[in-house]
Amino acid sequence: MKNLLLTIFASSLLVTSCGPAIYKSQEFDRALARHKVVAILPAAVTMQLRPNEAKKMTTDQVTDLEQKTAFDIQDKMYSWFLRRSEKYNYTVTFQDISRTNALLKQSNLNYGDIVSVDRAQLAKILGVDAVIQNRTQMDKPMSTGAAVALGAVFGVWGNTNHVTTTISIHDGQSGNLLWKYDYEASGSVGSSTDGLINALMRNASKKFPYRAS
Repeated sequence: MKNLLLTIFASSLLVTSCGPAIYKSQEFDRALARHKVVAILPAAVTMQLRPNEAKKMTTDQVTDLEQKTAFDIQDKMYSWFLRRSEKYNYTVTFQDISRTNALLKQSNLNYGDIVSVDRAQLAKILGVDAVIQNRTQMDKPMSTGAAVALGAVFGVWGNTNHVTTTISIHDGQSGNLLWKYDYEASGSVGSSTDGLINALMRNASKKFPYRAS
């Protein structure tokens, strides 16, 4: 009986250690107090295809698929915040992603450039107090190369073995990372951007810093 209890306890610790991880900086509260408008950047997406699928797609096709997914995730996150703005009474407003993307384009910043630009500079370009970005890595996201191509058009990604996704908030004044939420999903949860973002945001919403207490 004692051994059984020890086994259950050890298992519970393992489950806890695999749960979402949250980072919060020391300047978190001071910085968030001055945030009024926040921009949601296109996501940073990386896809690891099965070897046989990788042979059926060029590097440019994979890059194009990652980019389409990145903007789809951005759109789904923005829509999620809008739909729940009254329920959670957010302390900030979220910049329309059409404006965000237009301002990035006007500054000659392509999708591939965003990751290398300082967050304070991006916030200045966008005229916001902070920037939010999702980073997602999908391992073996599709069953066939053809399904990958269809997924880019219809947003149906098929069975996903593993997805690692993160929400990060950077202060627009300093560019420093203020808050980060890491989440892992597998199986059908990651089979579409809708499912992925709903699962991520449902879990993150209880700890989301702009949610009014």
